[in-house]
Amino acid sequence: MRGIMEQARQKRIVLGITGGIAAYKAAELARLLVKQGFTVQVAMTEAATHFITPATMRALTGQPVLVDQWQDDKGMAHIHSSRVADAIVIAPATADFIAKLSNGLADDLLSTLCLARDCPLLVAPAMNRQMWSNAATQRNMQRLLSDGVTLFGPVSGVQACGEEGMGRMLEAEELARDIVASLNAPSPTLTLPHRERELGTQALRGVRVLLTAGPTYEAIDAVRGITNRSSGKMGYAVAQAAQELGAEVTLVSGPTALPHPQGVQVQDVTSAAEMFEAVKSRVAAADMFIAVAAVADYRVAQPSEQKIKKSDAKLTLELIPNTDILAHVAALPDAPFCVGFAAESENLRGYAEQKRRAKKLPLLAANLAQNAIGADDNELILFDDAGEHRLPRADKLTLARALLLHATKLYQKGRSK
Repeated sequence: MRGIMEQARQKRIVLGITGGIAAYKAAELARLLVKQGFTVQVAMTEAATHFITPATMRALTGQPVLVDQWQDDKGMAHIHSSRVADAIVIAPATADFIAKLSNGLADDLLSTLCLARDCPLLVAPAMNRQMWSNAATQRNMQRLLSDGVTLFGPVSGVQACGEEGMGRMLEAEELARDIVASLNAPSPTLTLPHRERELGTQALRGVRVLLTAGPTYEAIDAVRGITNRSSGKMGYAVAQAAQELGAEVTLVSGPTALPHPQGVQVQDVTSAAEMFEAVKSRVAAADMFIAVAAVADYRVAQPSEQKIKKSDAKLTLELIPNTDILAHVAALPDAPFCVGFAAESENLRGYAEQKRRAKKLPLLAANLAQNAIGADDNELILFDDAGEHRLPRADKLTLARALLLHATKLYQKGRSK
């Protein structure tokens, strides 16, 4: 912690506050960042001042608060502030301000400051759930990602309007932790760096992507079985993200309650054996294989065709291993570009990198299972030959888009050799 504190004292953050009810969290965020040694310069939109006052933010940071770009003598606050900042953090970032950022608009001090920046831009969205899920907002978010902007959240929860769903801003403590990790982590945080810009919005056009998602179900008898708590949300998000990038996507899905992604060819399966057969029949035509499914490692050796009746006697089941689908595909003579997933409950980095090397994968995404299964948001660490790259907490579609951009860069690099 002392090393991080020493680094933090050398860093200056511009904290941008826009006009949403979550602006109250910005006060605690500023306090936490100052406490950790950052110099915090607050810049507010006029709308933000209706939710929290500049006087409050000045008292918390000890710095003058920027609201009007003409308030300094030379009218160049947007240039000076962006040049001395190590990062600009927008928290909360409303749907309106995100639309400005994605389209390069600069009609007030804060948006002009962001456009004139020469430092990382970190954005914490906050809005009503329907505003968040609106197609226009999602397009804007995708553009920000491809422009190299880092997204923190949002998360699902109860909102100020009384509704519940995705769009709630991260709590100040979580956001402060993610900001510090992004700026000071020993392993690089994957912020979708500026080099990703040249990928474009159709970077996978013509690329055939085969992926697996969801759990598998291994029958014990006619009514019982062995499965897991995977919801399939991450895999379905990856399928959507690949389709958005122009890929021809085939999804082999275990049993889920999710609607099929639009524009994606889906084959529903139940067991690991069925998933394996579906993958084998399609993998020869695939350019990229992404194994997101939580495939059962074992199945019952002799499942009963009839329901096993309850008795006082002990019941012993013989379990035999299922085929490792990802390992099989990766070992093919003309294997597609393979991306694996690892869900661990402990020693995440050690187990994930061990799995990647054992299967000779160019890319593997890992997370702690207890923090991800069934949730709408998550955080990932990507492992490749260059090391590890952290994807901060965000909703799963945002993570999927970030993952696909990174995978596309590696895929294109491999093809150019």
